[in-house]
Amino acid sequence: MSDGLNQARALRLAEILNDYRTLLLHISQQNVQVPSEDYWEEGYVVIRDSLGGAQALLNSNYSPAIPPACSSSDETEKLELQRVILDASARRFQAHRFYLRAAAARRWAINRDNLLRGGRPTPGHAPQLKAASNTMTEELAQVTDQHVVADLRAADTRAGHWLDDDPSLSDILGWIQAHS
Repeated sequence: MSDGLNQARALRLAEILNDYRTLLLHISQQNVQVPSEDYWEEGYVVIRDSLGGAQALLNSNYSPAIPPACSSSDETEKLELQRVILDASARRFQAHRFYLRAAAARRWAINRDNLLRGGRPTPGHAPQLKAASNTMTEELAQVTDQHVVADLRAADTRAGHWLDDDPSLSDILGWIQAHS
């Protein structure tokens, strides 16, 4: 028997997918010009990895499950909506993690450019470049799974979204592992 919440689930799915789309747009805006001699600098690698991860998310398909034959259409719809919410939540979670990492690396790249002012690094730049790298490393260390899910949950709560069927972090991580 259905619980009458399928419309709320469908609206929640639309909210999650909209967030996911917005995150993908923001990730693409984190790209920066990389001087060829600095290609392997840590921040530029993080940006490339984040952009590549976002592209992989875009390229991955949703695989619907075959609904059980014995359920009602409302119950089948409920189960499918819950599966799609899990899929969308996992994708949004991954996209948010990519975005947070790319944004930290972009700040590093901006700081680096401001320090170097178009020139090449010299020994005199070393302390400031080291400080910029340390800041980025600290920011990246804060991008834990718990932080990402808490950040998304806080934004959803501020927006007043219905969260009753949102998957737990362990469910999201299980989905990611199963689809990697």
